[in-house]
Amino acid sequence: MIFTPLFITFLIIVFALTWLFVNTIDKRKWLTFIVSLALTPIVYFYVFYPFINIFVSYHHEKYFNANAWENKPALRYEMSNYIVNDSIFIGKSKTDVEQALGKAEWFSWDDSIKANSPEMWNYNLGFKPGALNQTQECLELVFKNNRVVTVKQYQLEQSFE
Repeated sequence: MIFTPLFITFLIIVFALTWLFVNTIDKRKWLTFIVSLALTPIVYFYVFYPFINIFVSYHHEKYFNANAWENKPALRYEMSNYIVNDSIFIGKSKTDVEQALGKAEWFSWDDSIKANSPEMWNYNLGFKPGALNQTQECLELVFKNNRVVTVKQYQLEQSFE
């Protein structure tokens, strides 16, 4: 376990709240302190931490790995920031992209040709980690002259009818 300043701060807050609660049950300070000290890790990991995870959409980030992209689609979202922010596919050919990401899962709509364009490849990243997320994340690569010129991530609203 890594003890960061934020973790220590949260533990102190949980301890103080636990101590205040236990203090309403029994007024003996030494007993209140011992019970609060024992209950703090339990309250932190089983009440506070899950509650925070519902409202904060934190997720791990990973470097791009073609093997993991193909074999573990659940990890795609964790690799997406690296792909977009570091522009690792800008300037790559369609063949290079297909070797790394596989065949395009679908083509985007292009209003200029009024059809799905084979120059706009899309990949499903899954759902953003978090309890209340209902938007599917997607990755779009736009090609010009057989080379990637744009990589962007976007959300696709899900409708459950």
